Amino acid sequence: MTEKHVLSILVENKPGVLTRITALFARRSYNIVSLAVGETEQPETSRVTIAIVGDENEIDQIVKQTNKLINVLHIEELSKVPSVQRRLMLIKVNADESRRTGVLQVVELFRAHVVDVSAESVVIESIGNEEKLNALVAALTPYGVKEIVQSGSVAISRGPKTIRNEK
Repeated sequence: MTEKHVLSILVENKPGVLTRITALFARRSYNIVSLAVGETEQPETSRVTIAIVGDENEIDQIVKQTNKLINVLHIEELSKVPSVQRRLMLIKVNADESRRTGVLQVVELFRAHVVDVSAESVVIESIGNEEKLNALVAALTPYGVKEIVQSGSVAISRGPKTIRNEK
């Protein structure tokens, strides 16, 4: 069964690592749904979080192949363990004087934040899981969503276990 999987990949923080990872995905014809990369608590390592869609066999294969790449220290499928996943979304919405109150009520309901205001629109920032962000967009759609930009998912396992120690 095809479903979304989130992979967390601990890598050495060196030039070309992301290129090797994405090239592997491209060669296997996997579409990356979201991608986020950043340094970890140790500057010599970075974490790459990739969301892809595939069945169990495809995901197992890509995990094994990714783990063989130079500079890859560890890979974990966070879809299989309890984890926290978040994305950042910025949404530009029509919000002239007649609509602004309604838009602000939606923003408050979703615990989002207005980060920019103009005479005709507002920019809203929200952080959350995919379901929350999709629900926010649906609630704002009647007001006129002008533009959306979003980050890739970042994810971390719950509890004391870390990607460095699997205990």
